[in-house]
Amino acid sequence: MSVTTAIAIYFILWWVVLFTVLPWGVRSQHESEEPMAPGTDPGAPVRHRIGRTLVWTTIVTTAVFGAVWIVLATGLIPADLLMEGPSRRY
Repeated sequence: MSVTTAIAIYFILWWVVLFTVLPWGVRSQHESEEPMAPGTDPGAPVRHRIGRTLVWTTIVTTAVFGAVWIVLATGLIPADLLMEGPSRRY
């Protein structure tokens, strides 16, 4: 796997994991005991904590990417098999 391909895969995985991690630990204004801010939706989060979300996204993405890298590097799933089109029948 070339460096460019590895960076592209990591980038795509990072965005997918970001949307998976976004709801972790979020409490809405409706669930909170604090008063709701006027003019906001009751489902809006009390605290955004985007920094924590970005750190967790990077940690989880690195673990997933490491697993993908190991699988491809050890040949458990050959890269050539992934590049073949759907015309191959088993």
